Amino acid sequence: MGDVVKSLVAGTDGRLPLMLLALTAVTGIVDAVSILALGRVFVANMTGNVVFIGFAVAGAAGFSLAASLCGLGGFLVGAGAGGRLIARLGPDRSRLFAVAVTIELLLFAIATLVVRLSASSSGTGRRDVAVAMGTQNAVARHLAVPDLTTTVLTMTLTGLASDLRHGSREGLVRRLLAVLSMFAGAVVGATLVLQQSPTTALVTGSALLAIVVATSWNASRSANRDGR
Repeated sequence: MGDVVKSLVAGTDGRLPLMLLALTAVTGIVDAVSILALGRVFVANMTGNVVFIGFAVAGAAGFSLAASLCGLGGFLVGAGAGGRLIARLGPDRSRLFAVAVTIELLLFAIATLVVRLSASSSGTGRRDVAVAMGTQNAVARHLAVPDLTTTVLTMTLTGLASDLRHGSREGLVRRLLAVLSMFAGAVVGATLVLQQSPTTALVTGSALLAIVVATSWNASRSANRDGR
């Protein structure tokens, strides 16, 4: 296990791959909460959400057009906000990431409070988390760490299978960890929703995010010191 961690942090990205894996786990938690408790809609995976919108338009039972559109709209707002952050902080990768995950944590905290106080406000909680996921996705896309998009796994799984015999060990390990991170997040999120409450699941996701925030600011300060 130690060799795996060393291989992840040995490159120019430092601790960033580990933090992106943590965000991938958060994605699993978030979509578990949203699918199971906030209106059967994705807030991180927009491929699935667009398909759900199609189901709702076709009149399939159990799919809400309003909920899916709310998730999609929130995600796009977040992605737009992420784009503005990138325009301002893009050259400073460590600070960009730290600011983005801090904003994400604040949005998670608001969503958790809203869901805790009123189940009827689940739309507001859904929107806030979708905005957070949009921001996360935009910044992860800009950082472009291979196979660590944090919200989708289609190409990661494709690379894992197609390069199984000829790919680098580091690449295969990174892809496998990305899949396992989202799977673990989904299991934890679903278990907490089903056995305790959506709020507990969101608190767990927020706690993991808080660790990422603290680590990212520490990495940003270190990068600035090294830069000077």
